[in-house]
Amino acid sequence: MSSFILTQWNFIIVVGLMMIGFYTVVARGNLLKKMIGLAIFQTSVFIFYISAGKISGGTAPILTGNPDTVYSNPLPHVLILTAIVVGVATTAVGYALIIRIYESFGTIEEDELTEAMNADALTEHEDHISETNR
Repeated sequence: MSSFILTQWNFIIVVGLMMIGFYTVVARGNLLKKMIGLAIFQTSVFIFYISAGKISGGTAPILTGNPDTVYSNPLPHVLILTAIVVGVATTAVGYALIIRIYESFGTIEEDELTEAMNADALTEHEDHISETNR
């Protein structure tokens, strides 16, 4: 068991980060904390792909003519580069939405937002009823 932990420590870190990020997203009501949880979860996925793409004793895929050379696959690293760019962009959009929500409702707590949105919907419904009764 201890040899598994020593050789597969990167996958243990991946699972730990995934659980921390997932718990933060599910258990917290603050939208800012949820975005931080999503960023932690994304980071764990990046580490997972990089770990899975690592080959022990592998080298960069540059042909040397030696048939005994073990090459690492560059595809996971390319995919991670793309995922990082997409992750940064979606995180920026998420933070921009949180800012707009705060400007509109004055809070970023889910419970308070639900109450505010229900109050707005009730007010609109009452206004609609009063207009139709005229």
